[in-house]
Amino acid sequence: MSADRQINCLETRNLNLAYDGKPIINHLNLTIPTGQITALVGPNGCGKSTLLRGLARLLKPQSGTVYLNGSDILRLSTKVVAQQLGILPQGPVAPEGLTVRDLVAQGRYPYQKWWQSWTTEDERAVTKALSTTDLTEFAQRAVDTLSGGQRQRAWIAMTLAQETQILLLDEPTTFLDLAHQVEVLELLWELNQTEGRTIVMVLHDLNQACRYADHVVAMRDGAVLASGTPEIVMTEEIVQDVFGLACRIVPDPVMGTPLCVPMGNHARERKRNL
Repeated sequence: MSADRQINCLETRNLNLAYDGKPIINHLNLTIPTGQITALVGPNGCGKSTLLRGLARLLKPQSGTVYLNGSDILRLSTKVVAQQLGILPQGPVAPEGLTVRDLVAQGRYPYQKWWQSWTTEDERAVTKALSTTDLTEFAQRAVDTLSGGQRQRAWIAMTLAQETQILLLDEPTTFLDLAHQVEVLELLWELNQTEGRTIVMVLHDLNQACRYADHVVAMRDGAVLASGTPEIVMTEEIVQDVFGLACRIVPDPVMGTPLCVPMGNHARERKRNL
């Protein structure tokens, strides 16, 4: 095991991923910074969700390797992977009537043994996950009766109950209104700040990615065009290359992070008329 693989908990080497034989990710070399929030950004169909599935071992590589804490993830047992890495797919749906507490308890599956019943450690983990996500008072509510933001927090609580150091989230703010988007992103930021969780999330909103992520990976056509801090990645040239979109990058008036202001024909015409 090399020194860098002991330091970097999740990385890929020459990774190739495909769906139905169609190449999606091509010869990808990527290191996910440990203890930081990484945002994957790029146009629809560029391979963000495919990469996330590959990192979680939900999609087997055609070639290349995903390393989890220095080991080839394909050589690890499902239970070992689930004890180190949690994933929240896009748009998860709970069975009708399932309570929040029962959903969160499913996060303890990787620790269950056929000869061992529910333990005090399981109870502690579920109670803590509910408290961390401010869902204790909703524990006996059916998941399908919650608001969008509460429902997303319940799914995040389930992944927290797994007590993994790595969390992968595919578009955790999709279909949420702005207030609930911020609610979820603030929760993830707090988890990173207080517990040092390594978080990788697919986001469509570039400004949210810059505000909440320490590290941004910009993808196009199954490849990484740029990666680094928001200040390095979110430039007018890179946004043009990745999205084919003219824009202006200005400082966020609240956080000071890069703020992307799209141009478009209407904006350019109005600017000429002013």
